[in-house]
Amino acid sequence: MIRKSISSLLEQKAKNDKITMLTAYDYHAAKALDEAGIDVILVGDSLAMVVLGHEDTLSVSVDEMLVFTKAVSRASKSALVLSDMPFMSYHGCENEALKNAARFIQEGRANAVKLEGGEEICKSIEKISKANIPVVAHLGLTPQAINTLGAYKVQGRNQDAAQKLLNDARAVESAGASMLVLECLPTKLALKITQSLNIPTIGIGAGKYCDGQVLVYHDLLGINQDFKPKFVKRYANFNPKEAVKKYIKEVKDGSFPSAEFSFDLDDEWLDRLY
Repeated sequence: MIRKSISSLLEQKAKNDKITMLTAYDYHAAKALDEAGIDVILVGDSLAMVVLGHEDTLSVSVDEMLVFTKAVSRASKSALVLSDMPFMSYHGCENEALKNAARFIQEGRANAVKLEGGEEICKSIEKISKANIPVVAHLGLTPQAINTLGAYKVQGRNQDAAQKLLNDARAVESAGASMLVLECLPTKLALKITQSLNIPTIGIGAGKYCDGQVLVYHDLLGINQDFKPKFVKRYANFNPKEAVKKYIKEVKDGSFPSAEFSFDLDDEWLDRLY
């Protein structure tokens, strides 16, 4: 089985074959995505909120991200595994950024790493990409910058902000980024950026003209019933709370476990037990 690669994703862009990406944080979710034929599995630092219960993505560490990346990599046979580098793991010394990126490849067995930011992180992108580690950049709503942004909201809604995003997109491509995630941008701005680049763009809340799309697995399945931003489409409605309520009721009233879910033995010798 041939694994998806940066080269094959570039070919998809050239053919206008949309790239599909979803997050996964554990073995079984990744296995399901891989067997379904997803192109890219993203081990997002969103796991800080979705899995670990933090209020933002800033608290998760490299070591924690590696645990989840390893689990996903064990399950993936054909999808490209992309892992987020967490907050402050690539913002300072470029050598430290490379060292952390290498851990995701060597220990985590990821195929690429993702960094948030534009011109300000280009030196890290260049350092990592020159070591033959594919880098995916991330612009627009960048959750690691929440303390600067102030809120999770659409970006690039005025000319200056839109121009900066376009400049940043060109800068990260020039620095060596192999792909670019665009989060929460107006559709026409995302189209402009996509048309301006040779590398693929992956949208999340950025309209239909990106070269691909990404969503969080738990949002797509409706597992998180308390969170549904405008850009999320639920393809299922797996409501865990309702399932657990039904389980509690059936245990209480004795209807579970029934004979169907129980094991039997020979009454003849059972009666001889003393």
